[in-house]
Amino acid sequence: MKTAQEQSQYARSLIEATLDPLVTINIEGIITDVNEAMVKATDKARSKIIGTNFTDYFVETKEAFNIFKEVFKKGFVLNYPLTIIDGVLTDVLLNGSVFKDLDKKVLGAVIVARDITGLKRIEKELTEAKVVAELATGFAEEAQSKAESATKIAEEATRIAEDAVKAKQQFLSNMSHEIRTPMNAIIGFTKVVLKTDLSAKQNEYLTAIKMSGDALIVLINDILDLAKVDAGKMTFEQSPFKMALSISAMLHLFETKIQERNLELVKEYDSKIPEVLIGDPVRLHQIILNLVSNAVKFTTIGKIVVAVKLISEDEDNAIIEFAVTDTGIGIPQNKIEKIFENFQQASSGTSRLYGGTGLGLAIVKQLVESQGGVIKVKSEIGTGSTFSFTLSFQKAKGKFEVEPELLELDKEIKNIRILVVEDITLNQLLMKTLLDDFGFERDIAANGKIAIEKLQNQNYDIILMDLQMPEMNGFEATEYIRNTMHSKIPIIALTADVTTVDLAKCKAVGMNDYIAKPIDERVLYSKIIGLIKKPLLLPVGDTENKKNQSKKLRCIDMAYLMQRTKSNPKLMMEMISVYLEQTPPLVHAMKKGFQDKDWESVYAAVHKMIPSFSIMGISIDFENMAKKVQEYASTQKQTDGIPGLVIQLEDICTQACLELTEEFNMIKNAKV
Repeated sequence: MKTAQEQSQYARSLIEATLDPLVTINIEGIITDVNEAMVKATDKARSKIIGTNFTDYFVETKEAFNIFKEVFKKGFVLNYPLTIIDGVLTDVLLNGSVFKDLDKKVLGAVIVARDITGLKRIEKELTEAKVVAELATGFAEEAQSKAESATKIAEEATRIAEDAVKAKQQFLSNMSHEIRTPMNAIIGFTKVVLKTDLSAKQNEYLTAIKMSGDALIVLINDILDLAKVDAGKMTFEQSPFKMALSISAMLHLFETKIQERNLELVKEYDSKIPEVLIGDPVRLHQIILNLVSNAVKFTTIGKIVVAVKLISEDEDNAIIEFAVTDTGIGIPQNKIEKIFENFQQASSGTSRLYGGTGLGLAIVKQLVESQGGVIKVKSEIGTGSTFSFTLSFQKAKGKFEVEPELLELDKEIKNIRILVVEDITLNQLLMKTLLDDFGFERDIAANGKIAIEKLQNQNYDIILMDLQMPEMNGFEATEYIRNTMHSKIPIIALTADVTTVDLAKCKAVGMNDYIAKPIDERVLYSKIIGLIKKPLLLPVGDTENKKNQSKKLRCIDMAYLMQRTKSNPKLMMEMISVYLEQTPPLVHAMKKGFQDKDWESVYAAVHKMIPSFSIMGISIDFENMAKKVQEYASTQKQTDGIPGLVIQLEDICTQACLELTEEFNMIKNAKV
């Protein structure tokens, strides 16, 4: 439990972490505290600001007074535009909320002024550039005799427009990184502190900080996604996924909110939909999350229905309709088209009453149409709305490895060594805290150069690699690890810059996965465990690592055996006995045959081993290894890595025998 002084210092550090001016006011509108950003903005000492009237610092005194009244009336204000008096009259958006004592009595309010001057400037420049381009094109059409001259004008205007778009992209990229970096620490440490013993008041304040941080991240994501769509940089993955599980996991996020509002959430899922489809599950989640979030926001009584229906299918594709229906306030007919425009909502009062930026539906429309789909809306005032869209997915043929579900923390998984490559001290501390909670060993490197030095002297199971670092960035370090060190250690990219990060580039240099900041600890944990479980990613010949790995994670899964035997103890013991009896001689025959270059013996031994992998629930990766060894025994071609595969097969079979012996004894003792 922290002392009062420590708690006060921690609260002060969180307040000072924001780069935007922040004030706290009492119920009379008098300023009671400020952060350093407010001191710099007003060029006044903290002592000179405290005790003055909140409205004195804005050009629009009347509107500032209204904000002060509104925050205590409603408990919060969102995105209220004003101009702060800071020497240059900066445009800002005000966001604020009240804070209370243990008896729920309102003590005052916290208000933050976010500078939007840059966004307005970029928007203005882009608009002006587009106007110039349109005028130039018009001149070219009207004066064909001056086509060459007009073309030059049009090209110059287009260049200006493209430069403006690039400037906007660069601005958003820089802002993304600058905002996400402190937000990663603020949200991450807030989550960590919320897990400790706190008073009710501390818990309330920290929860408010976390909610505000989460809201800010949603806003950043909306703006950046919109920028990517506008710039034509929105990419769509084509990966296999189980849609039913994916939809269920996504709707699970709304359970708490649904219960708080006394609503009913109904899922209608068509059983005829193929189990595994190929598409972009992340973008599908984004679309449905936006639609369900809107439905929850605008519904106070009744229910929300999420329906997924198979419209048609052929041998290769399936067309699926998704519909989200609510019993909310509804949308006027003359406003339906407007709601899909950028920064637009059904009415001017919607933002103040319900919050939001007016970007959600604009992004949904762009995401649906960019994938060749169509979105529709039906609505009636006072009755509710239905948003529906259709998308086409490829049907998966054969076996595919689908995206793993988020895993719960398993305290039994120990001895995992992780190298964190991160240059920002706060983020280093956060990663240390998270990995300590997981029970993993961790080492820190401040840049790629230091990371390479550590890798040359120590063994690690996985690397968490930031992309933007001094001296040697994440891309350069990964390229060196793969091409010069010839290491296949799993590498997960970490970055706050989600606008310009090129996932194709991450894959090209050899990174295995990617996580955006602020980091979700469950996603981080699941991806670490998921990659370490994949034996093919281990460096061939790194037998020490493989032996350690075998100790860390179970290699068998009894589910298939239980299913085949209908959990009959006698049959299970009999099948385990057969495996334990036949496997060691087969492994010995494989090894001896390989040493003696008796390829017939190798082929025969491996051929008999292969069926047992699936029966005992051993990963298909090992079955594929065995097939490669078998193929080599048949052809003696492509020898690279075969000795390492033989060693890995020996290790996994040895571990399987140990685990199955334990299972056998447990079943036997249970019978007794």
